[in-house]
Amino acid sequence: MTTITVTVSPQGETLVSTHGFTGNTCQDATRSLEAALGLKAHEQLTSEFFAAVNTEEVQQTY
Repeated sequence: MTTITVTVSPQGETLVSTHGFTGNTCQDATRSLEAALGLKAHEQLTSEFFAAVNTEEVQQTY
């Protein structure tokens, strides 16, 4: 299951965090949210970001 959490501090600063995504799919999922929230001050990538995305490999024989 994938989740996106948006936390807003009393000062108005926002934190967008994701869980359950692999590879850069988290960035794809939060792109419109980040654009609506404004300038990104910091980005911290988790180990999930560096995990391989499950893809089906096609092998050809010549």
